[in-house]
Amino acid sequence: MRGRTRMTSWVAVASAVGALAFAACQTEGNVAPTSSHGAHDATTISAAQADAIEQILPLVKQVTQPFVDFNAAQTAGYNAQLTACFENPPIGGMGFHYGNPALIDGVVQALKPEILLYEPQQNGTLLFVGVEYVVPYTAWTKPNPPAIAGVAFHRNDAFGLWVLHAWVGKSNPRGTLFDWNPTVSCQFATSIK
Repeated sequence: MRGRTRMTSWVAVASAVGALAFAACQTEGNVAPTSSHGAHDATTISAAQADAIEQILPLVKQVTQPFVDFNAAQTAGYNAQLTACFENPPIGGMGFHYGNPALIDGVVQALKPEILLYEPQQNGTLLFVGVEYVVPYTAWTKPNPPAIAGVAFHRNDAFGLWVLHAWVGKSNPRGTLFDWNPTVSCQFATSIK
């Protein structure tokens, strides 16, 4: 049975990575169309959930601090460019999504986000701006959505994923867990080599 679970897990990872890669190929240049990632509003949370997530976010920021250096992120396994640069003017942007395929499964780990988000800079570098937690629909068998500190992920039907963003690298004036960050832009996406 263990072999079957592992095989199912890898099929889910392959499906999720394939869907994200397909979306990246359906772009013009390095900027993805706005419909590729949905247009969710801010995640609504209770006061207790806000307190719990506020305890976790500094730890997430701490463990992802080395990934300010994009080369360190790649060395740590975040070497799969899953999307072109996402933006949805005037709502905001997300940047490029770089995933660690080994983490894209049915396991939620607050300190091991599946995806790192990077904003392209004018000088051709990438600025770390946040993380995205993802769980493929096919890998989640529980009746309720995945959650971190009681904050439920939301559906992204375009990719067949449960998702939750956390802007731990660049402040989001709309809220730390809002999908789109109005301070993130793909203006310099074509500068990335």
